[in-house]
Amino acid sequence: MKLSKEVKTAILVISGIVFLIFGINFLQGVNLLDGANTYQTEFDYNALAESSAVTIKGNNIGQIKEIKYIPETRKTRVIFAVDNDLKFSKNSKVRMYASGLLGDNAIAIIPGTDTEMAEDGAMFESEVEKGLIEQLSGNFSELSSDLGTTLKTADTLLIGINGLIEDTSDSGLKNAIAELNATIKSFNALSGSINSLVAKNEANLTSVIKNFDSISANLAVVSADLKKADISNTLGNLDTTLANVNNLLADLDNGQGTMGKLLKDDKLYDNLEVASMQLKELLQDFKLNPKRYVNVSVFGGKNKDEYVKPEDERQ
Repeated sequence: MKLSKEVKTAILVISGIVFLIFGINFLQGVNLLDGANTYQTEFDYNALAESSAVTIKGNNIGQIKEIKYIPETRKTRVIFAVDNDLKFSKNSKVRMYASGLLGDNAIAIIPGTDTEMAEDGAMFESEVEKGLIEQLSGNFSELSSDLGTTLKTADTLLIGINGLIEDTSDSGLKNAIAELNATIKSFNALSGSINSLVAKNEANLTSVIKNFDSISANLAVVSADLKKADISNTLGNLDTTLANVNNLLADLDNGQGTMGKLLKDDKLYDNLEVASMQLKELLQDFKLNPKRYVNVSVFGGKNKDEYVKPEDERQ
């Protein structure tokens, strides 16, 4: 009989699911091809998870199938399955212990001494590994302490927030919010004024921007001209000129040349001062007695009078 593609696909999918379930259980230590007996026990509290391992003397022999809380006994019932080839006495115990460093727990079967074997579905007495209770209690205690500290911090924070909200002083939150609102309103008004000013002076601003562009272009041209100019040669000429000026000033300071002698030679200065006074006297006499210097006579001139200083200079 020829199978359709749909039937082949369905068979393939079902087979894949079956192999997946078998593989998962195989990795967990459960062989679905063999039969298994189920047993149960009860703990005062739950620290296990479904699929947790069931061991005997360190060997994995099954896994936990179901965990449920029983209101009548106020205990947690744990149902687990083990290989049906393994038999246990009726007085065997189930011990909960820590199975890893990450806080995982498992149960171990502690075989009893009774010769009568337990039947499928039997209830075993439970116990907890020594130290595990203290560890769990410590974890819950630490969690409770941390939670209490967190609640106290939250309460203090809420009290502080309420104090800020109810504070009506100048430093209170209400006043700060009111000042912030006033500042925002002032900023909005200022923004509106700026927008109005920009709208009214849009033409002027456009002209200013154009002028700025023109100035930028001119500066670019000037910069290009300066770049092309022989600045090094100009600076060299300037250095030469400054050196000549320094030499000239040095000559003047040393009394060399006419200007230097004039500045440094006291005798020359005194002679110039005397000559200046004599020239002044000559000009004054010329003004007072012009006939002494200009005398035209057909019949001969008279003897010239001697020079007499003005009265204001005789004293």
